[in-house]
Amino acid sequence: MASTPHDLPSWVDFLSHAEIPVLKHSAREINHLQADEEAVTARGLTNIVNHDPLMAFRVLRYMQNHKRKNQLQDLVLVEQAIMMMGITTFFRDLAPQPLVEAVLKTNLPALTQLLRLINRANRAAHYAFEWGVMLRDLHVDEVRVAALLHDLAEVLMWCFAPEQMTLIHDKQLADKNLRSHQVQQEVFGFKLSDLQLRLIEVCQLPPLLAKLMNDSTCSEQQVKNVALAVNLARHSANGWQDAALPDDYRDIADLLRIDTAKAMQIVGAKPEITAV
Repeated sequence: MASTPHDLPSWVDFLSHAEIPVLKHSAREINHLQADEEAVTARGLTNIVNHDPLMAFRVLRYMQNHKRKNQLQDLVLVEQAIMMMGITTFFRDLAPQPLVEAVLKTNLPALTQLLRLINRANRAAHYAFEWGVMLRDLHVDEVRVAALLHDLAEVLMWCFAPEQMTLIHDKQLADKNLRSHQVQQEVFGFKLSDLQLRLIEVCQLPPLLAKLMNDSTCSEQQVKNVALAVNLARHSANGWQDAALPDDYRDIADLLRIDTAKAMQIVGAKPEITAV
């Protein structure tokens, strides 16, 4: 970056226009498909994009910036967006460059933390989709995308502000009682949740997606599904002995209307390690 953003408005403006990097794995798979473009399907591209929150954000942001005048409905799903823009346009305007691994090649600790966060996002998306199916949710695919992008601001800041994000990580590692939003306010001057809300608004991401990503409306089943999936992915990333997991199991059991032991079985926890 030629000039590093210094406050919330400047970060929102920067991220809404920035060239978002993508995972090397995503680029490799997309380039492989492009080699035989005639055989490419929207579903094939979607399967790649839906495992990379950075690429998913790029696709949805692109569609909002290129919305057709006769388009009456917001496109929440990546597959819908790719079908609307067309395969050729995808390859032309959303080429998978630059690579995350190249952007952070001089900061391997930050790259490691980012890859862990993206892995966590994928686990959250998997949980949310699985539970949505169990709940017979008609918007299960939207729920999956919302879980994948739930921590979008954090993912983006690891790409574009790795030093500050590392400082936040180190402060919390040194003091387990520090809340994330407190340290973020101290380091950036704003909370990442506020950055995300503003970014969603400025990029005009679909209202349904914004709603599902906002934990403040957690009383609704779909939002609760996303929030619980994100919590489980975050806490289990610390190991199945994490102290917050028993509460997660109880909340998941309540969501799915099953007992706690069954909830633990569904998420793959080991009762002999995690039982309260």
